[in-house]
Amino acid sequence: MSTEPTEEYAQAIKGKTGLKRIINACGYSKDGLQAAYEEQGFRQLIWLNTVLIVLLLCLDFGVTTKMVLLAASFLTLIVELFNTAIEAAVDHTSLARHELAKRAKDTASAAQTLALTLLSALWLLALWRDYIAMWF
Repeated sequence: MSTEPTEEYAQAIKGKTGLKRIINACGYSKDGLQAAYEEQGFRQLIWLNTVLIVLLLCLDFGVTTKMVLLAASFLTLIVELFNTAIEAAVDHTSLARHELAKRAKDTASAAQTLALTLLSALWLLALWRDYIAMWF
């Protein structure tokens, strides 16, 4: 019984253990980040979060506030990676219009909207508490 080339590839990849598996996983992650960076939305989030992280380093927030804002920034990037992966998988399956494909893409997009809303709310609350509220 012959196996399909894709099955052989999958077995070879899944069969790795130990250090070789970790090295392979790092390579796949690098490839995934490079692929995501080709997407305009991911690039925009990289630049937005770069600005926010630089701002985070310049402002005199407490350590806890800095950790929360940094985590929220990374959350938007993580959600965008999932969003990009879902869109790629759906498009690979079929480019035809289908209600379930639309639902999958729209739901992933909604997740990103919620992550960005969280990021915005946390930044506004932090700025309000540490910089704006004292004027009122």
